[in-house]
Amino acid sequence: MQRPAAGPRLAIQYRELESPEEKEKIARAILEQLPDWFGLADSREEYIRTCAGLPVWAAFAAGRPVGFIALRPSSAHTAELYVMGVAPRLHRRGVGRRLEELFEAGARQRGFVYAQVKTVDQGHYPEYDRTVAFYEAMGFCRLEVFPTLWDEWNPCLVLVKKL
Repeated sequence: MQRPAAGPRLAIQYRELESPEEKEKIARAILEQLPDWFGLADSREEYIRTCAGLPVWAAFAAGRPVGFIALRPSSAHTAELYVMGVAPRLHRRGVGRRLEELFEAGARQRGFVYAQVKTVDQGHYPEYDRTVAFYEAMGFCRLEVFPTLWDEWNPCLVLVKKL
C-alpha cells in the first residue's frame, strides 16, 4: 500500500509488521525521536517491549521507518490505540492520519466495535494539546479525565470512537 505525503517526491509505504523484533526496533527508532512525548526511559521501554506482542502498522519513506501505531485489546469490544509515533520531520504530512486509518481497519477486522486512546489532558503541555487536537480531528471524543491515573502532573484523558 502506498500513499504520497505532502511535499516534493516523498512516497510513504505502509504495512503491518509481523516480527516481534521488527516491531520493537521500529518502535524504538521512532519513540527515541520524540522526547517531548516519550522522554521517560522506563515508560518508553515499556511501550517498546509491549509492542512486540501487539498488532503494529508502520510507515516507511525510502525504506526507513517514519512512523508506527500499535493496537492493544482493552476489552472484548474495544481496541486501544496503545502507542503511536511519527518522525518529527513528517508531522502534519498525513502519516499519522493514515496510520490511524490502518489501526481502525485492523480493529474492525478483528471484531472490535470501539476504539479508545489515552493521552495527557489539554492545558498542561503544548505537545499534548496538539495530540488531543489530532485525535479529535480523527473523530475521537473526550470520555473522561482521570486526574491521578498516571500522576498529578499528567492527568489522563480518555478519548473514544465508535468504529
